[in-house]
Amino acid sequence: MKLKTSLNRQTLLLTLTSTLVLAGCNKAVTPPDTEQPANIWPVLNLPVAQDPNIEQAITELMAQMTLEQKIAQMIQPEIRDITVEDMRKYGFGSYLNGGGAFPNDDKYATPADWTALAEKMYQASIDDSLDGSKIPTMWGTDAVHGHNNVIGATIFPHNIGLGAANNPALIEQIAEATAREVMATGIDWVFAPTVAVVRDDRWGRTYEGYAEDPTIVRNYAAAIVRGLQGAADADFLGDRRVISTVKHFVGDGGTTGGIDQGNTEVSEQELFDIHAQGYVGGLQAGAQSVMASFNSWNGSKIHGNGYLLTDVLKKRMGFDGFIVGDWNGHGQIPGCTNDNCPQAANAGLDIYMVPTAAWKPLYYNLIEQVKSGVISQERVDDAVRRILRVKKRAGLFDKPSPANRPLAGRIELIGAAEHRAVARDAVRQSLVLLKNQNNLLPLNPTQRILVTGPGADNIGQQSGGWTISWQGTGNTNADFPGGTSIYAGIQQQVNAAGGSTELSADGSFLQKPDVAIVVFGEEPYAEGNGDIDNLEYQRGNKADLALLQQLKAQGIPVVSLFISGRGMWVNPELNASDAFVAVWLPGSEGAGVADVILAKADGTPQYDFHGKLSFSWPANPQQTTVNVGDADYAPLLPFGFGLRYGEADVLGNQLSEDAGDAAGETEMAIFERAPRSPWQLQLRSGSDTVTVGSSVQQLGSISSRTFDNLVQEDARRFEFTGEEAASLIFGSPFPRDLRAFGSAESVLNLTVQRHGAVPDSVLLGMQCGADCTASQNIAAALAAMPENKWQQLTLNISCFQQQGLNLAQVFEVFSISTSGQLQLSLSDARITSNASTTALSCDM
Repeated sequence: MKLKTSLNRQTLLLTLTSTLVLAGCNKAVTPPDTEQPANIWPVLNLPVAQDPNIEQAITELMAQMTLEQKIAQMIQPEIRDITVEDMRKYGFGSYLNGGGAFPNDDKYATPADWTALAEKMYQASIDDSLDGSKIPTMWGTDAVHGHNNVIGATIFPHNIGLGAANNPALIEQIAEATAREVMATGIDWVFAPTVAVVRDDRWGRTYEGYAEDPTIVRNYAAAIVRGLQGAADADFLGDRRVISTVKHFVGDGGTTGGIDQGNTEVSEQELFDIHAQGYVGGLQAGAQSVMASFNSWNGSKIHGNGYLLTDVLKKRMGFDGFIVGDWNGHGQIPGCTNDNCPQAANAGLDIYMVPTAAWKPLYYNLIEQVKSGVISQERVDDAVRRILRVKKRAGLFDKPSPANRPLAGRIELIGAAEHRAVARDAVRQSLVLLKNQNNLLPLNPTQRILVTGPGADNIGQQSGGWTISWQGTGNTNADFPGGTSIYAGIQQQVNAAGGSTELSADGSFLQKPDVAIVVFGEEPYAEGNGDIDNLEYQRGNKADLALLQQLKAQGIPVVSLFISGRGMWVNPELNASDAFVAVWLPGSEGAGVADVILAKADGTPQYDFHGKLSFSWPANPQQTTVNVGDADYAPLLPFGFGLRYGEADVLGNQLSEDAGDAAGETEMAIFERAPRSPWQLQLRSGSDTVTVGSSVQQLGSISSRTFDNLVQEDARRFEFTGEEAASLIFGSPFPRDLRAFGSAESVLNLTVQRHGAVPDSVLLGMQCGADCTASQNIAAALAAMPENKWQQLTLNISCFQQQGLNLAQVFEVFSISTSGQLQLSLSDARITSNASTTALSCDM
């Protein structure tokens, strides 16, 4: 038996960051200590001038405010962690809903429910009976590709697809539509646009970037800010507009290794030239808020970097709005915790985004730190003035309450036909044609067309992360009323033209088709949960490739529609396809795909392909940092590539299928901050089973809750009450081939904590079908662990094979079951080949 503290990738990251902080003075590109920013940062001529009347009104208001009221303006809690009474008592300046947070904790909350909560919070904020303040609060939300937290909203393509369209006017239309849908639910403020310039496509937020070219990002930032807020010289922050947030300042797309929340190691010149251009565009369009980034710059956490936040952004560039933090990002500053961090305020952070119960001690700590002089009264007054300035500019003191604003309660705006039309046009413009042998596309719609693949009839997959839930997982087509899957769009047009369609999950068919359309690609993910080691698609799992080859072997022409949040190494899939289209993450209007790939009745295109690659396409799995302008630039397909109809194919069918060092799978993550595709977390109590789709979930005698270990919501705690037999399960709806881990050295590694006593029987199991199960009792191993400390539990896969487990078709990669009382936390789970750790004996 081997028990040891886990050292995973995030631990290494934090260790590296700490080392860099200590060693920063030895780096040639360390941020300067001077308060005078380098001349590379521009002095911007911002379009929204300070209004003397507003400034005087703020001065008079602040003269009446207590310190407690001022600090409350700097606190932004989350709707899962505060009540309306908390708002009445403390008078928070703002609040938010994180991804997967809904009014009444109900995923199916109606637009009326959203508006009702906005109204209650607003009324509580202006109720001075407890806190003495009548300052209106404001609600911030991550409407990053439409009002994507609300059932029925229009879901636009993610940014990577919009970048391929390279059409700022379209982006402004999308932002306008988004603002209207947000305003219909009583919300004031949107955390968009993301203006990251991605340098390493392993980053899990690559799809949130518009392009690897900062010029596109700069132009798009201006367009989306205008669309959300209105033009500075027109309907600026009017009744149909929301406050925008340019994020994440600065360098989030440039972290070493593409590690989310990692360290961006670049010179100051490169930081400006590559990573700051979106702020130039966004601020010059009048953006009123900027969100600080999780990442570090050469070892210095941005949330605590006064040079960048204050000297550069506020003083040099002239930004006079407010800087808001990201999800407990202040707690990552060395020496800080989520509930105690004066360093962030002193660096220039104006609003602490502080979800979880940490908001309350943070509030009181900040008050005491001002009283003791750790934070100056001048710094607090500057922060509060900035917050009030934006509220005044947005008319929050003068507008009716959320439920009584012009667009409030107009349910017809949620998923409105005119908004969906814009989204459908965006889908058409975003598609990029990579291959089209023998001019197979556009397809004659009068043919017999087989539509297959896991993404064919799956609006959730085609929408990606940040869709209803934070990760975009746990959604069905029924969760997108008014939306259209890619298959549904094809079916409608083909049937109308007199052709026929057949939908098949596995490529089977009743009648041999004239052509097959295969829709496949990445499963949804968000943020660091999407970080990968290399760009090989389906590494160690070639189910989609096998489907393509199966169809080709039958003489059926194959059109591949590839859903992804980044360019990936798909040479084998390209070779097995006659035509190949990068559809990115098109959102709820899948019919836009059919508009482009299907011809008119006379055989001419309905719409030609418009999109061009805004990210270079990799030539091998290790080519993760290929960007236009690189000295050794040699992608498979360059930035700006995209075929039009009638243009000659350039790829052929003989692309190298040698994956190099990525060829052999040696590790498979199961739980790494969240369940990793294809595995889904389920709870089982008695005979009932539910897939976990939220941060807090309970079923019978078992409950699950996320908590912050190293980063946001990266671990889960499970409680078994012992009332009946219960299990936590990491499973897949389809069998998975894990024969690559059939060697004697392959192990299952779990990083766990136990809390309290352990019952006599705790079974760690794997399952390969109803009559194909194997398990080991790990109760003794758990009981031997020190309590409340992360430990690694390691078990050979061969222990399960000896009991008859068939690794060729694994449905449940592992489960933990007991009939007793048990509290257990999990931070990491993976299968590893050639493990160096000593495993538990099979008989225990």
